[in-house]
Amino acid sequence: MSDYPAFKFRIYFDADTMLGPGKADLLQGILETGSIAAAGRRMGMSYKRAWYLVDTLNHYFSEPLVHSAKGGKAGGGASLTPTGHLVLNAYRRMEANVAHAIRDDVAYLETLIASAPRNGEQSGPGEAPEPSATSLKRAGSEP
Repeated sequence: MSDYPAFKFRIYFDADTMLGPGKADLLQGILETGSIAAAGRRMGMSYKRAWYLVDTLNHYFSEPLVHSAKGGKAGGGASLTPTGHLVLNAYRRMEANVAHAIRDDVAYLETLIASAPRNGEQSGPGEAPEPSATSLKRAGSEP
């Protein structure tokens, strides 16, 4: 099963603050692992980056989204606060609603996609276009 076509849903609260799939996945990871570090690792990000994103979210909303406890003998950990659950659930609901709303238009756009590049048109990512007779003559060789 292909992951494409795909879309990414982001909410820009202001020029510097947004909630998108990365932060939502980080919150989901914290919910599932109980750890900021583990959630960040499974996304391929450093603990410092994951903590920065959590700190950004915690300070942007009226209440923190993530509660964390320092490690040590008793062990540390992190969990979503009630507000964190509300924000994550609202984002996932909006994401699903957008996916549903654009489904028919995306299917229509897919019908307009060429199966292979036409002569003289740009090819898709990772594909080299077929050389034309004119470009071969300019390069010094003929077909």
